[in-house]
Amino acid sequence: MTDLNETGPAIAIGPRIVASGGFDLLYREGMALIEEVAAYLDGDGRADSRILGREASFLYATESMRLTTRLMQLASWLLLQRAVNEGEITKENARSEKEKVKFSATPSERGGPGYDQLPEVLRNFVDKGDRLFDRVMQFDTLERGKMPELDPSTANGIADQLARLKAAFARA
Repeated sequence: MTDLNETGPAIAIGPRIVASGGFDLLYREGMALIEEVAAYLDGDGRADSRILGREASFLYATESMRLTTRLMQLASWLLLQRAVNEGEITKENARSEKEKVKFSATPSERGGPGYDQLPEVLRNFVDKGDRLFDRVMQFDTLERGKMPELDPSTANGIADQLARLKAAFARA
């Protein structure tokens, strides 16, 4: 039986995950979100913005600009990663190009004066854009062969599960 405390060389599974079907799903979801947001902002969003008060109208313009900027940055990352996965460019070339795409910071807290007055559709798109950004950043971390940082509460849960597994195998 193998000792669970043994450590060998770490296996980089990140690039395999990125090249797997998980990326394809992320790519399709990302591109679909970009299309949905563009259609909304060019259509119903224009009408929605016209009926807002002055403060909310300014916030609408700000949030829609942040959202479209973020989505274009994500589209660049997704297209570069797809090109790598399809063998069109090397990982090194993609990494160099990805370094040129500087992601704008995600606000740590949404809200503020007038945010609740924004159309619910726009607020939902902002939330979806933030979640997509988080997922892309996780994929990017994995693609680079790094392990994502764990929340201490999650890490303790994992340690607890490992301890239970060790105890169970010790009994066997």
